[in-house]
Amino acid sequence: MMTEEQIKDIFVKTNAVMEGHFLLTSGLHSPMYVEKFNVLQHPEYTEILCKELAERFKDEKIDTVVGPMTGGILLAHETGKALGTRAIFTERENGHMTFRRGFHLEKGERVLIVEDIVTTGGSVKEVIDVVKAEGGIPVAVGMLVDRSGGKVSFGDVPHKALLNLTVETYQPDHCPLCEKDVPMTKRGRTGK
Repeated sequence: MMTEEQIKDIFVKTNAVMEGHFLLTSGLHSPMYVEKFNVLQHPEYTEILCKELAERFKDEKIDTVVGPMTGGILLAHETGKALGTRAIFTERENGHMTFRRGFHLEKGERVLIVEDIVTTGGSVKEVIDVVKAEGGIPVAVGMLVDRSGGKVSFGDVPHKALLNLTVETYQPDHCPLCEKDVPMTKRGRTGK
């Protein structure tokens, strides 16, 4: 099994973990930004990371791996391949997370939920609800990066992250980076 430092090295060398002064989609400022697709664009690294996720859950008798669209599709596929299971994904329809495209779970099907970057865990919680509504058993949650500083919780569903980060955020009017005139980069859905 890889160490957390080895995993962080993959994120750093692919420029998926960036340091600077970032305007987040929430409007908050941060000295760090994690761009998952900078690492996921490299199939060899995606495969390595998903094999690491699979390794952490190999003894859980997983039947199916589920990830939320978009990054979760890649993760579910590669993790399912490593575990020798089926891989499906959820997506939003009319604002609600659901299975589409004929995907469904059998009652009692043991599910590993995978996600790329987790801050509050909102999307993962929605996937857990979908799995339970289908009669599946959410066995665990595997994450590439937990950027909540260990604060995220999924109730009675255990979780493991390959990389754990505590990422500071600041209100714009109390940002030490602004006070030091550090140039800002806008990232995420509204930026580059």
